[in-house]
Amino acid sequence: MNARVGFLSRRPDALSGTNLRALAGPLLIVMILGMMILPLPPFLLDLLFTFNIALSVMVLLVSMYTMKPLDFAAFPSVLLFSTLLRLSLNVASTRVVLLEGHTGPDAAGQVIESFGHFLVGGNFAVGIVVFIILMVINFMVITKGAGRIAEVSARFTLDAMPGKQMAIDADLNAGLINEDQARKRRSEISQEAEFYGSMDGASKFVRGDAIAGLLIMVINIFGGLIVGVAQHGMDFASAGKVYTLLTIGDGLVAQIPSLVISTAAGVIVSRVATNEDIGTQLTGQLFTNPRVLIITGAILVLMGLIPGMPHFAFLLLGGGLIQLGRTMKKRAAQSKTAAALVNVAPAALTPSESTEASWDDVTMIDTLGLEVGYRLIPLVDKNSDGELLKRIKSIRKKFAQEIGFLPPVIHIRDNLELRPNGYRIALKGVEVGVGEAYPGQWLAINPGQVTAALPGTPTQDPAFGLPAIWIDTNLREQAQVYGYTVVDSSTVVATHLNHLVVTHASELLGRQEVQSLIERMQKDTPSLVDDLVPKILPLTTLQKVLQNLLEEGVPIRDLRTILESLAEHAPKITDAHDLTAAVRLSLGRAITQQWFPGSGDMQVMGLDPNLERVLSQALATGANPGLEPGLANTLLTEVQKAMQRQQHLGLAPVLLVQHALRAMLARFLRRSLPQLKVLSYAEVPDTRHVRVANVIGA
Repeated sequence: MNARVGFLSRRPDALSGTNLRALAGPLLIVMILGMMILPLPPFLLDLLFTFNIALSVMVLLVSMYTMKPLDFAAFPSVLLFSTLLRLSLNVASTRVVLLEGHTGPDAAGQVIESFGHFLVGGNFAVGIVVFIILMVINFMVITKGAGRIAEVSARFTLDAMPGKQMAIDADLNAGLINEDQARKRRSEISQEAEFYGSMDGASKFVRGDAIAGLLIMVINIFGGLIVGVAQHGMDFASAGKVYTLLTIGDGLVAQIPSLVISTAAGVIVSRVATNEDIGTQLTGQLFTNPRVLIITGAILVLMGLIPGMPHFAFLLLGGGLIQLGRTMKKRAAQSKTAAALVNVAPAALTPSESTEASWDDVTMIDTLGLEVGYRLIPLVDKNSDGELLKRIKSIRKKFAQEIGFLPPVIHIRDNLELRPNGYRIALKGVEVGVGEAYPGQWLAINPGQVTAALPGTPTQDPAFGLPAIWIDTNLREQAQVYGYTVVDSSTVVATHLNHLVVTHASELLGRQEVQSLIERMQKDTPSLVDDLVPKILPLTTLQKVLQNLLEEGVPIRDLRTILESLAEHAPKITDAHDLTAAVRLSLGRAITQQWFPGSGDMQVMGLDPNLERVLSQALATGANPGLEPGLANTLLTEVQKAMQRQQHLGLAPVLLVQHALRAMLARFLRRSLPQLKVLSYAEVPDTRHVRVANVIGA
């Protein structure tokens, strides 16, 4: 019983809200058809003509205050209904004029009478001329222009749709927008194309309305003469005057709203979408340049001084424009001076606000940040199509494809505290890299085999520390001939950024990224994910395992193999480092292929058996095994020597050890030799042949 009462109490609200709004369209159509069929009294005609005028004014104002065409997406339908409303009013008023016109000029209501007498002074000849002029303006100028603009806009919008869709897909892949935002933008593109296509067709309604208005006027005049003379015995002159004035009043009261609606259509399709309405655009772009106002005013003053010209009008308007321009120029100078004073004023003199602190004052640190000096701003300026922005998008996409997860968005801002050509890369608010770039110049990097020197500014490659030199553009080809690697300034910054992002990949893999990876994997293998996380393996442990792999330079693209290995070992092993070692065994083929592509011999560094025995003994002592300082120093020195020999031979810096030693040596050597990779024999597939090129500790 209570549920039934609640239903009954909500039902009137539903009927008075959405349902009644849904009935508005059918009721309007029924009303229009009723006006065409049923005779209407003069008073009701006055109300409907007034409503038609009010509707046209409302449509014009709405079109003036819209920011973009889709804000008034219902305009084509409004254009159709307003046209049908005007035509139905023409039919209803024609019926009244022909039936009751012989009784006097107020036979069809006061609105038609007022338009027939007040606007044209009761002169039917003047009324006909004014009516025809309005028809020409509406038909030949506004409607034709708006229709052409709508046609061209529809064509261009359809041609641009594939490019816009590709741009949305690119932003989605780069992580700049999410799926919901991409879906919304695709919907807006489709609606925009449909809108201009509908406007192209709807403009034909206005054109047909203008033609119908002209035909109705001719029919009313001749029909009125026939009815007045033949049926009501009026003389020809009286009948002509009465019926012509009524016809002209009827035509004007219908065509003026039609002209207003056509103007609204022109405003909608001709404006450029910005964050301002059309009134703000016009005043903001026409009257903001004081020089334009002063020059225009001077021209009007000169024209006013010509003999025979209306001096008062030209001099008054010209002088007003000059004074307005001078006032605007003075205000601009004052505001510029005030802004300069504010910028140089000491912080202690600036008034402090007395508002209480809130959570809005807490600013979160960006995970990845790039700060640039003012001379590097063009490289990251979206308006000037900065080249570095495109490269940063490519960096994120390449990172996602090669490493296996999408890195955070890189927030870029200018920093006036930096040197003009300097930049700073920050990870979670902490500086991880700095450098300088010179737009318009090229960085010639010495890979170690150049044949001659070049004039320029000596420096170092910020990413890898190689000797380099900044050169002018005219020396680029010469530098390449000498054996230099030549890159532009945006490539220098992008390479440095990419190197740091890859180096700190483990720190970029947060809990949210791991959750996104799990959700992505759940679509392909739901049973594997559901059985593992979090039933057997907590999300935090999975995150730590993935971070360990990234710290050792192992991509996590093969997430399925990683999860399957964890599902096998997690019930027995809980330590994240031990789980990482087990996962590396499953990824052995991919790890080996990463450093030794193909199927050739693996030329690696190895440990002397005596040194390997000593390290194994150190590992077996105590719960927290460690290396004696003298042994650690000797090991580090010998590994550095072996790496130099390895690199001199052009071989990969890979050390192959027993599986039990791999984790300890990898952690010990990573800090001093980050480019060294430590593999275990167990991670090497049986199909690969290993050859030790350099022995450590021999």
